[in-house]
Amino acid sequence: MYLVTGGAGFIGSHIAAALRGQGERVRIFDNFSTGKLENIQAVGPDVEIVRADLRDVDALRGAMAGVTVVFHQAALASVPRSVADPATALDVNVVGTHHVLLAARDAGLRRMIMASSCAVYGDKPHLPSSEGAPVDPISPYAAHKLADECLCAAFSHTYGLETVALRYFNVYGPRQDPTSEYAAVIPKFLHAMLAGERPIVFGDGNQTRDFVYVDDVVKANLLAATSQVAAGHVMNVGTGVRTSLNDLLHTAGQLLGVDPTADYRDSRAGDVHDSVAEIALARRILGYEPRVPFRDGLARFIATLR
Repeated sequence: MYLVTGGAGFIGSHIAAALRGQGERVRIFDNFSTGKLENIQAVGPDVEIVRADLRDVDALRGAMAGVTVVFHQAALASVPRSVADPATALDVNVVGTHHVLLAARDAGLRRMIMASSCAVYGDKPHLPSSEGAPVDPISPYAAHKLADECLCAAFSHTYGLETVALRYFNVYGPRQDPTSEYAAVIPKFLHAMLAGERPIVFGDGNQTRDFVYVDDVVKANLLAATSQVAAGHVMNVGTGVRTSLNDLLHTAGQLLGVDPTADYRDSRAGDVHDSVAEIALARRILGYEPRVPFRDGLARFIATLR
């Protein structure tokens, strides 16, 4: 039995669907603050649902019954949201993760796979960012994810709970919500362009990101759950390719057949300028290899939005 926290959300629902596709039993833990029932419907039948909050440690303990591995995807996963409401974000992202670790320890789980973030590297990393590089979180969200990694390491050393932390770069793909105030850049851009509006760019558009398609992120999670040598590691999950927001606009405009002209505004607090992953460690430890080129992934995403 596998538990997916945040399993009604974007990445969590894709992980749950992949597990079900392999014939595995899956239980989803979600408070549905951002997760959606239609995401679970896409997972398929015979999925258990626990509607509860990470801050309820007793609910987590109940959800761990019979589970061997937990994929911890639930979070308030937004830099702007953590800047606007750092107290709630801390409570969910750090206290919530601590509760997941406590429940996993008490239930005797074999392993916990945690969703971390490239945000921990900060605004002026040596690129590409490698796991051994200094970390310099510049937003509450980034600090929360770094704290989560430290909690995982502490539980591994103290209690013997196997943990793996995956530092996601900019994940995109189907079921990613474009309507939230805190939505990620690709769904927001595509939503605006499909509606005949000018997408908003915070900054000059020359900032770069490592956009990784959700199927590749799911594969990294599944590999992290089964690898004999992954326990205790923190690994980047990206593509190793940098794409500027202006290049994103240009490619999206070509695929949609629309004018990609944007509305440029001031940069936002907490946003990094450049980000790209060094993925040699995930290749060596997991056998991870990104399979979906950016243009192909963007075309797949657009097809689902249309």
